Amino acid sequence: MKQSNLKKQAQRGFTLIELMVVVVILAVLAVVVVPNLMDRPDEARIVKAKQDINAIGSALQLYKLDNYNYPTTDQGIEALVTRPTDGPEPKNWKKLLDSVPQDPWGNPYLYLMPGTHGEFDLFTYGADGEEGGEGVNATIGNWNMKQ
Repeated sequence: MKQSNLKKQAQRGFTLIELMVVVVILAVLAVVVVPNLMDRPDEARIVKAKQDINAIGSALQLYKLDNYNYPTTDQGIEALVTRPTDGPEPKNWKKLLDSVPQDPWGNPYLYLMPGTHGEFDLFTYGADGEEGGEGVNATIGNWNMKQ
């Protein structure tokens, strides 16, 4: 009876060949998957910037509904977080955002009212922080986003 227990205990582990097969499978997966994931952080930052611009734009629309106009360029999007002290004074001010977000590259979102592309312009210059550019360095604004 002791011999059968010893055989069962000896058969519980993995063989070296089984472990090597698992290592090879993991290596093949890493070679295939990792290159595809390397470009994802830049794409994720662009998507995050677009989502932020949509969310801030919606808050600006609510601000206008409550106060009959958008915040001025000087008041900026900070008017969505703290009551503006300079004119025009908002009539029915409400806090619409918890904080003023920064773009995914650590820069503030830029706001112009009146805008050159619409009632207001809300945008970021992208990763390089400079106007124009392509890809991750492109200017992302509420006027050029594909919905």
